[in-house]
Amino acid sequence: MHTTYYKINHVNKEMNRIVQAGQMIRDGGLVAFPTETVYGLGANGLDESSVQKIFMAKGRPSDNPLILHIAHLEDVNPLVKMLPEKALQLAERFWPGPLTLIFKRSELVPETVSGGLSTVAIRMPDHPVALALIEASGVPLAAPSANRSGRPSPTTAQHVLQDLEGRIDYVLDGGPTGLGLESTVLDLTVDVPTILRPGAISREDLLDILNDVAVDEPSSQQKPKAPGMKYTHYAPQAPVFIMDETGEAFRSKLNALVDDFHDKGQKVGVLVTHEDAHRLNGDVIKVIGSKYHLASVAANLFKMLREFDETSVDIILAQAVPEEGWGIAIMNRLIKAAGGKKL
Repeated sequence: MHTTYYKINHVNKEMNRIVQAGQMIRDGGLVAFPTETVYGLGANGLDESSVQKIFMAKGRPSDNPLILHIAHLEDVNPLVKMLPEKALQLAERFWPGPLTLIFKRSELVPETVSGGLSTVAIRMPDHPVALALIEASGVPLAAPSANRSGRPSPTTAQHVLQDLEGRIDYVLDGGPTGLGLESTVLDLTVDVPTILRPGAISREDLLDILNDVAVDEPSSQQKPKAPGMKYTHYAPQAPVFIMDETGEAFRSKLNALVDDFHDKGQKVGVLVTHEDAHRLNGDVIKVIGSKYHLASVAANLFKMLREFDETSVDIILAQAVPEEGWGIAIMNRLIKAAGGKKL
């Protein structure tokens, strides 16, 4: 398969290319496109065979649900059995934006989209290229992240091409994404609205509108109710280990570990915050951002995990960040990238 690449600098000036990509969606093809979170891989979310192509291109397990992306609030109605008042309030506050809401799905939504569940995840992305593509397609887009399953999510079009060139039809390059981590997923089908995946919209943000918000603690045995819940995700080629220490304790422990790995003939990559980046012995050291400005850490996480693949490191030691605000979402992704491994 040939993958067509288009650079989109101005939506209005290059609408013809977006219209071509929309026609490809209607014809059953796959189009990667930018959102404010990460790049998505879009297909006609109402067509079973088109959706199945997403799973094939990504190598994605079939029980891992997808998110339907829409361009207008009224587009939700035919996709769900009921639109609760609290959903309207959340949409008015956070859409377009990085919040995915889970509803009971209507018969219009193919079972494949929801991984065999009776629910459907929906969001409205906050990116002009994404919204223009949905409009041009005329259908909701089923769209997970545009990467091979298990790999770090793509935050540039080049990341998409690294993983999926020759597997998909179009890539629309709208430049680097802004947030760098996937959307918050909130389940509205339970008595207490529950966060299934943390993201830029925090529990505290949601409590401005809702009376209570729970946070899911997924079991390894349960069927995933939202993307990113069950499987190892976001992993670079070298194994990742998380270190919780900071300051001098971090530097001392890390340097001792590096010496041990060097004795075994292994090359070590280090992912570290700005505050603790000096006097380290790692072979490849990447400064991810400041622990006092975690939005920058979020924006850099997937990019830097991918950059380690361009080196010859055998192991990656990643410093944890404080689990507050953005840090909750960052650590969720980092723990999955490491498969929970710590040193």
